[in-house]
Amino acid sequence: MFQSDDPLSPPEPVFDEAWQAQALALANSMVQSGHLTNTDWAEALGAALKVAERDNAPDTLDTYYGAVLSALETLLENYAGISAESRQQRRADWEAAYRNTPHGSPVEL
Repeated sequence: MFQSDDPLSPPEPVFDEAWQAQALALANSMVQSGHLTNTDWAEALGAALKVAERDNAPDTLDTYYGAVLSALETLLENYAGISAESRQQRRADWEAAYRNTPHGSPVEL
């Protein structure tokens, strides 16, 4: 396997899935553009991680990135005027769309 000559490079991939990087990039973009503060993001992510801990979720990357998504959803509801109901409906619409899309085809609503 290809190994970087850079001794500071991570020994293995940082993300298991592309969406994990995209979720963190979205949060970073929201902070960099001034839509959120670092404190807003840290508090929302911390709260989502506490919920996961309270629910006895395992300490895994899946749990962490689930908390990242939960924090982003909460922030969208709080700062972008998207209601929980609208977000849940949109998510359901996307889930139905990808379940009914043939493998390899683009998912469309």
